[in-house]
Amino acid sequence: MRISEVMTESVVTAPPDCPVRAVAEMMRERNVGSVVLVDESGLPVGFVTDRDLAVSVLADGRDHAEPAEGHASSPVITGTPEMDVDAAVGLMIGHGVRRLPILDGDRLTGIVTLDDLAVRVRDLGEATAEITRAALPGFYFHDRGG
Repeated sequence: MRISEVMTESVVTAPPDCPVRAVAEMMRERNVGSVVLVDESGLPVGFVTDRDLAVSVLADGRDHAEPAEGHASSPVITGTPEMDVDAAVGLMIGHGVRRLPILDGDRLTGIVTLDDLAVRVRDLGEATAEITRAALPGFYFHDRGG
């Protein structure tokens, strides 16, 4: 199965200098957990998640007018529409990301999230666990003894 068959075509985007409050408002209005920051040509340059806003803006008492780029993850790992789902899952596991913007040449055409894959692709349980483990800090997986 190709990524183009499971990706979400509407991607919420903002310029890198967009204030973090505006990014949070976009997330609320569009009911999404992330916004892709794009440059003037529409290419992804950063990624802001609801967790980024909670941990690096709200918890640190930062100014809500600060540019989102200062709280974004980068570089952005991307996939292509013709990519096989297994290859995309491998890319997500390898980079420890839960979201994969999809580029068709120089055009952002969609996004695939861990949730998209879990809902639309069968037999994803093991891959979901691997992506989640890769995305979390190592201290969550210490030896518990026993």
